Amino acid sequence: MIYENLLLILSLLFVVFMLMMLGQRLKVSYPIFLVLGGLVIGFLPGVPRIKMEPELVFLLFLPPLLFEAAWYTSWHNFWKWKRPISLLAFGLVLFTSCIVAYVSNAMIPGFTLGLGFLLGGIISPPDAVAATAVLKNIKLPKRALYILEGESLVNDASSLIVFRFALLSIVSGTFSIHQAATDFFLVTIMGILTGLAIGHVFYAILRWFPTTPSISTAMTFMAPYFMYIGAEAFHFSGVMAVVSGGLFLSFRSHEIFNYNTRMQAVSVWKTVAFVLNGIVFILIGLELPEIVEGLGDYSLGEAIHYGVIISVLAILIRILWMYPATYIPRMLFKSIRTKENHPGWRAPLVIALAGMRGVVSLASALSIPLALDNGTNFPHRNLILFITFVVIFVTLVIQGLFLPLITRLLKVKEIDNIVPEVEQETGIRLQLMKVAHKQLQDAYQKDIEENELIANLQQQLQSGISLSATKLASLECDDTELQEIERFHGVKKHLIALQRKELFRLKKEHLYDDEVLRKQEALLDLEEAEINGRSNH
Repeated sequence: MIYENLLLILSLLFVVFMLMMLGQRLKVSYPIFLVLGGLVIGFLPGVPRIKMEPELVFLLFLPPLLFEAAWYTSWHNFWKWKRPISLLAFGLVLFTSCIVAYVSNAMIPGFTLGLGFLLGGIISPPDAVAATAVLKNIKLPKRALYILEGESLVNDASSLIVFRFALLSIVSGTFSIHQAATDFFLVTIMGILTGLAIGHVFYAILRWFPTTPSISTAMTFMAPYFMYIGAEAFHFSGVMAVVSGGLFLSFRSHEIFNYNTRMQAVSVWKTVAFVLNGIVFILIGLELPEIVEGLGDYSLGEAIHYGVIISVLAILIRILWMYPATYIPRMLFKSIRTKENHPGWRAPLVIALAGMRGVVSLASALSIPLALDNGTNFPHRNLILFITFVVIFVTLVIQGLFLPLITRLLKVKEIDNIVPEVEQETGIRLQLMKVAHKQLQDAYQKDIEENELIANLQQQLQSGISLSATKLASLECDDTELQEIERFHGVKKHLIALQRKELFRLKKEHLYDDEVLRKQEALLDLEEAEINGRSNH
C-alpha cells in the first residue's frame, strides 16, 4: 500500500512537470495546461481516483503559498496602493459574495441563502498565481501589477472569513449579521497580531541563535505553518496571520539572513512553490470525476447551466465594480487627482479581466465537511464543488487564453512615470561602488600603497564606476546607441562560456578539488544570471 501511494504521488508529479514543459513549448501558461491535463487524465479508464481529506487541503497548501506571496510583496507598493487594493480585496469580495448568494438562492432549487454565501465566499477571490502565469510575458503598467499582487494577498483572508461564517451558519443553523460583522474585524485583527507575534519569535531565533543556511531555510518553511495553526487554534484568521508574519519577516530578512542563506532559501522556495502550485492546479481537473458522480438530484446539464451563469456573473460583477471603484474616489478627492496620474480605461479593464479563480477557490470548496454536526450529509456539497470547478475553468482556461490577446489589442501603456528597471539597477550599482571607493580612499590609503590586492580592488572599483556611468548615460539615449550595451553583454556571455569550458577541462585533469571548482562555477552562474537579468529588461 505504501509503495502504491508513493508511486501514485511520483506519477502525479511527473505528469505535472511534463504538462508544464509542454505548456512552455506551446507558450500556454501552465495553470491552464494543468487544469486541462488533469481533466483529461481524470476521465481516463483505469486511472486511480484521488480523494483528499478536506481539512488537510488548507493546511498543506495554503500556508506556504501565502507566505511565499507575502515574502515577495513590496510593503511600500502595497501601502501606496492600499485604496484600490482594499476596494478590491474587501469591497469586491463582499459585493461578489452577496450577489452570488442571492442569485444562487433564487436560481437553484433548495439552495438556501447560507449556501449562497458559502458559494460566494469560495469563488470571490481571484488567484494571483494564475494571473501572474498568464500575464508573465505581457508588459503591464506597474500600478496594475502592484494592485493585482496586493489584492491577491488580502482577498484570500476576506473571502475565507465570509466562507467561515457561512459554513458556521449552515452547520449550526443560526446566523447574525451583527455578530458576523463584529467577528469579521476581530478575527482579522487578532489574526494579524498572532502572525506578527509568531513572526517576532522566529525573527529572534534566526537573529540571535547560531544557525546554518539549511536550518534557516527549514525554519522559513516551519514559520507559515506555526502562524496558520497558531491563529486557527484561537479561531482567528490563519490567512491574515501568515500574510502579516510573512511581510514582517521579509522586511527584516536582511538582518537575519546572510548571502548564503538567502541564495539557498530563494532557490528552495521557488522549487517548492512551483511544485505545490502545479499539484493544486492538476488536482482541480482530477477531482472532477468524483464530483460529477456525487451530483445526486442534479443532472450534469443542470450543474453546467448553474456553473456557467455563476461564472459569467462573477466576471461581470468584477468589471462593473472596477470602474466606479477607480473613478469615484478620484472625483470625490482632489488629493487623489493630484498624487496619481489618470488610470485611463484600459488598465482597469485588464485588472478586471485578470480575476481568474484557482488555488484558493479549490481549497475552500474541498474543505467543506462531508457531513453536518448531526451526522447528515452536507447539503449540495458536490454541486458547490462542481460550480466552483466550472467557475475556475471559465475564468482560468477560457478567460486566461483570451486575456493575453485582449491585452495586446488594448496596447496598455505605462500609467506612471516609472524609471526603467535596468536604469534603476545601474544607478544603484554606481552608487554602491562610489560609497565603497570613497571609503577605500579615506580609510585605507596606506593599504592601497602597500598592498597590491587592495590597490587592484581600488582599480576595479574605478573601472566599475566608469563603466556604470557610461552605461547609465547610454540608457538615456536612443535605441541605436543601446546596441553598445547589448554587444557588451554578448561579449561577456561569450567569455563566460569559454571560462566554463576551461573549468570542465580542469575538472577532467583533476588538478583542483571538485568542491573548489564547483564554487568557481557558482560564481560564473551568478555573473551570467546578472547579465541575463539585465538583458531581459
